[in-house]
This record gives sequence, C-alpha cells and structure tokens, in this order.
Amino acid sequence: MQVLAARLKTVERRTWLITLTGLLLALGVVSLPFSIWDHEFADTWHLVGNEAIWWIYIAAMLLYVRKVERRPLSSIGFRKPGIGNTLIGVAAGLAVLAVLGAMYFLILPALHLGDAASGNALLATPWWWRFISTVRAAVSEEVMFRGYAMQRIEELSGSRAIALLLSLTVFTIDHVAYWGWSHELIVATGGLAFSLLYLWRRNLWVNIIAHFIVDAASVLA
Repeated sequence: MQVLAARLKTVERRTWLITLTGLLLALGVVSLPFSIWDHEFADTWHLVGNEAIWWIYIAAMLLYVRKVERRPLSSIGFRKPGIGNTLIGVAAGLAVLAVLGAMYFLILPALHLGDAASGNALLATPWWWRFISTVRAAVSEEVMFRGYAMQRIEELSGSRAIALLLSLTVFTIDHVAYWGWSHELIVATGGLAFSLLYLWRRNLWVNIIAHFIVDAASVLA
C-alpha cells in the first residue's frame, strides 16, 4: 500500500508539473509581443513570417496535449460541433458583434477613447493576409485562452470562476501591446463573452466560429 501511495503521489506531481508547464506555454508564450519583435507590418515577408510563427505555435500546443500530456484533443474542447453547435456559434458571434459594435460606436466615443494606430496598419495590409490572420487569431486565442487555459486551470483549482478570471485577465492584458489601452474595454467584454460561451458549450469550434465572425466584421469588411 505504501508503494502504491508513493507511486500515486509521483504521478500526481508529474501531472501537476506537466499541466503547469502547459499553462506557461499557453498563457506565457502567447503573450510575448512577436509582432513587435518581428516588425510585422514592415513588408509582406514579415507578415507571412509572423503568421508562420503563430501557426507553428498552435501546432506545438496541440502536440503538447497529445504527446506530452498524452490526452485527446477533446480534453481542450475539440469535439465535433454538429449542426446545432455550429448555429449556436454563428448566433453567438452575431450577438457579441452587436454588443461590441454598440460599445465601439457609442461608449468609446463618449469616453473619448480612439482607435489604436495598429488597427490602421492592419487595415492597410492585403485582404488575403487579413483573412489568414483572422482565422489564425480565432483558432489560436480560443485554443490557448479558452480550450487549454480554462480547462486546465479548472482541473487544478476545481473552480470555474478562477479558470475564467485568470484566463480572461491574461487575455485582456495580452492585447494591450497591440491595440493599446483604449480598446481594453472591448477586449475584456469580448473575452468574457467567449469565456462564458465556452463554459456553456465546452466546444472549441463554437468559440472559433463566433470569434471569427466578430473579428472578420471589423477586419475583412
């Protein structure tokens, strides 16, 4: 019995270490200002190179779940969406878009908060790149902040509230370097909506669809 108890403790410590390392990768690395370091908007090659870095990062995170944690991708919310969840994703995206749109055109001007310069730089890039970037942003942010972070923090803490607050805080602060403080209210509101959506459906595809719709409306229109 003592040997078994010792082995269980070893396994438990290993699981904690692996999960904490995964959280560092998901919430730590994703917060690094790659676009600033890489001078993302310098030219087309920098745009493509920055996207390549992000897609490699996403692949590495998924491989971490499968090969290091030895868990299925369903453990971070990758499940078949089905027609019902797909429609929920679309409806949720449109609802969040309506709320954020009202905030952007009514609340931000009332608070005398303007656009970030990076937003103008983004809209000056080729449409095809903005499409790829929008897809990547929806996939990467939902995988890191909702699927992985919220699931693993909840497993470690036993609390949905802690999982939501910690992931949402990092998500919101992460956008400061790119969008500036003027957009933090919108980022926090959108992040909260996506977090609640994930807690409700526990399906990353629902979140990715909703996230894409919100970003596409402002970047691809």
